[in-house]
Amino acid sequence: MAETTRSPRTPSALPLAATLLTGTVALYIALVAFGNITDFGTNQQFVRHVLAMDTTFKDDDLMWRAITSRAWEDAAYVAIIVWETVAALILIAATCLWARRHPRARWLSDIGLLMLLLLFGAGFVAIGGEWFAMWQSKTWNGLDAAVRVIVLTGVVLLVTHLPGAAREDG
Repeated sequence: MAETTRSPRTPSALPLAATLLTGTVALYIALVAFGNITDFGTNQQFVRHVLAMDTTFKDDDLMWRAITSRAWEDAAYVAIIVWETVAALILIAATCLWARRHPRARWLSDIGLLMLLLLFGAGFVAIGGEWFAMWQSKTWNGLDAAVRVIVLTGVVLLVTHLPGAAREDG
């Protein structure tokens, strides 16, 4: 069986994949941000309970970490929403650049995708999950959802960095 090689002129589906996958993450995080803005109270309660650590095992060695100030809890929640909104806008712009095969598409995607990896990895898994012991809560545990976002975002980041996904000129 003869091995086929792709010439530089052979079309690749990678730019389309990068466009669609970046767009998928952009849509997802835009809907998350929109939901948090329009239904502010639902995830506000989530953030409050995680930071207050009121549904954990209440181990005295950990409870000193709890934040019970409503002002600080709400400030953290607003910061999350702002971060999600900015990431969504960046990824929407990146999707448009991918669609135009603009050489800055990958760079802009990197920023938005890394923002999400930082939010869901460092923010939800590390800080929420470990520092505030969210893993102990049966009611207010967002670790599974955070890991799903990390996996999706990581896959998209990898696809956008495959050779041939983006134009390298400019």
